[in-house]
Amino acid sequence: MPASAAPVPPLYTAAQRRRRDASRWTVVQGVLAPLQFLVFVVSLVLVLRFLVSGDGLAIATASVVVKTLLLYTIMVTGAIWEKDVFGQYLFARAFFWEDVFSMLVLALHTAYLVALWFGLLGAHGQMWLALAAYATYVVNAGQFLVKLRTARREAGTDIAAGAARLEGAR
Repeated sequence: MPASAAPVPPLYTAAQRRRRDASRWTVVQGVLAPLQFLVFVVSLVLVLRFLVSGDGLAIATASVVVKTLLLYTIMVTGAIWEKDVFGQYLFARAFFWEDVFSMLVLALHTAYLVALWFGLLGAHGQMWLALAAYATYVVNAGQFLVKLRTARREAGTDIAAGAARLEGAR
């Protein structure tokens, strides 16, 4: 590592890790995230089907609304989780950029609902807006997967360091 590079702080302090592991919202996020992804995949297929064939507007629309409602749910419960773990509802240091990008994801999904509610953009325009929202969702989901991987790697490092300390104490 170059001398000028500052060490990267761990994702969680020991206290934050304990709070994360004790929070019921961790389980909620663990259930909602894959559920939202499943709904996203189904909805993506339905939206693309409509854009290609013109068939299934009602089911595609319903799927985007369901996906958006799940997004709102995971965002609210995620903010509560962040408060439990980090002491603030959003923009904690460890998840700052994920939260920033989540705001774009929310804005685009909300724009879709506004367009739907007020009959703006027409059906094709609304579906293209849904696809834009979905593209940002994929990027944001990727950000969170990287954090999950980082947390698991750090947990493995913590276990290895603890084992080494125990071995050294013998």
